[in-house]
Amino acid sequence: MILRTKILLIVEFLGIFVAIPLALVLGPQIVPPMPILWLAAAYGLIALYRDPNYRRSELWNPGPLRRQLSSMLLLFAMGIAVIGALVYEFAHPVLFSFVRAHPIVWALVMVLYPVLSVYPQGILFRAFLLHRYRNLFGAPPQKEKALILLSAFSFSLMHVVFRNWVAVALTFAGGVLFARRHLATRSLFVSSFEHALYGCFIFTVGLGQYFFAKLV
Repeated sequence: MILRTKILLIVEFLGIFVAIPLALVLGPQIVPPMPILWLAAAYGLIALYRDPNYRRSELWNPGPLRRQLSSMLLLFAMGIAVIGALVYEFAHPVLFSFVRAHPIVWALVMVLYPVLSVYPQGILFRAFLLHRYRNLFGAPPQKEKALILLSAFSFSLMHVVFRNWVAVALTFAGGVLFARRHLATRSLFVSSFEHALYGCFIFTVGLGQYFFAKLV
């Protein structure tokens, strides 16, 4: 029974986190990625609500933010310094190009992106994935490390839909950071807050062009 359950979980994981992104990038991209994300996140949310072993409070739980904020902001400051310097050195024409060219659209993205994109991704790649597949691995701390890598890999792979290495590389690094934060706090609010910080900066600094999918 345990073996059968694990096999079903592996099949489910491959279907959601491998087959879908590969189908999107290899086939004609007729449907925009966002509705697919929302559907997948809805599936994950329903599965979590039906799981008696999952604490639903983790889907929000802003309490841990206060004690995490200083380390989070320190890492964020270091991250934006490195990314900003790289953009300035190697892609100077795009630096703040979105803000300068489309300030109103940029402002809307800053408001809507955390709600329509970050939180659904948090449900799928952190709340759902880190809980659903926890029993596929051994005992801690190996289990935690494996789950973090699995979350980061899945988060990164989903971004192949944008068809560039920049999105894939940045989301793998971010995926490690956000998964670690989620496991440390058991708070989707906190990990999503951190995700939103980096995502909004990426759009602001001019790298948002690497996170748009063109329908073909």
